[in-house]
Amino acid sequence: MQLAYKKYGTQGPVIVILHGLFGNSDNWMAIARKLESRFQVYVPDQRNHGQSPWAETWNYEVMSQDLHEFLEAQQLSEVILVGHSMGGKVAMWYAGQYAAEQRLRQLLIVDIAPRAYPVHHDHILDALLRLPLAQLRSRREADEALAQYLPEADTRQFLLKNLQRNAQNQFYWQVNLEVIHQNIEIVGAPFPANWQVGVPTLFMKGALSQYIQEKDQAEIEVRFPQATLVSIPQAGHWVHAEQPEAFLQTLLQAIDGKP
Repeated sequence: MQLAYKKYGTQGPVIVILHGLFGNSDNWMAIARKLESRFQVYVPDQRNHGQSPWAETWNYEVMSQDLHEFLEAQQLSEVILVGHSMGGKVAMWYAGQYAAEQRLRQLLIVDIAPRAYPVHHDHILDALLRLPLAQLRSRREADEALAQYLPEADTRQFLLKNLQRNAQNQFYWQVNLEVIHQNIEIVGAPFPANWQVGVPTLFMKGALSQYIQEKDQAEIEVRFPQATLVSIPQAGHWVHAEQPEAFLQTLLQAIDGKP
C-alpha cells in the first residue's frame, strides 16, 4: 500500500511521525513546521485514515508492513520514529517486526504502553456512524448533532477534521469508519510477548493521562531495554497538542542525547 504523506524540511536527520486513531498527517503540521529547519520530517496517513487508501484488513501487522514499504520507497534509514497512541503501537510493532532491517536510530512513543487495552472508542464510533451526512448543510450542523453524544468540544473538533466535502458538495468521512468499527478491538492489542527492541526508546506520557501507568514500567523495561520514561506536566493523552512546547523540548533533548 502506498501511503499518502506530507514532508517538511529538506535536510538533516529523518523524523517519521505516525498519527493515532481517527487522526491524520494534518494533526502534526504545527509540530512538523517547528522541526523542519533541522530535520526532514515525514508524516504519513495510515491506512483507512486521511488521504491514504482504504482496505478491509486493518491491524498492527499490516500497518507495520505499510510503514516498512513507506520507508523502503522513500529510501529512509537512521530514522527517528515518533508514534502517538495507535501510531505508537504501530511504531513498536515495526521496531519488533523489522528489527533485522536496522533502519531505526531512535523510537519516541507518545502516551501508549506495550500492553493490551480494553475497547474504549466504541461510543465515538457510534456517534460518528449516527451522523446523517446526507442531511447536513454545514459543519456547524455536524458539530451540533455530534454534541448530543460527545459533549467535549475539543474532541468533536478533532474528529470533525475527518469530515470532508466531495465534488458535489456532499459530506463524507475521510476515515474508514466501517472497517474501524468492525475491527476496533485491534487498537488495544498488546505488543507481542516474544519481541524485544534494542533501539533507544523514549516513552513520553501525559501526566494527566492514564494510558501509561506505573504498573507498565516493568513491561516497558523488559520489551524495550534501552527505554526511558518522561512525564509531561499538565498534558493529557494528546501531549503534542496540549503542551506543544514541552513536547518539542523533550523530543529534541532525546534526539540530542541530553537529560
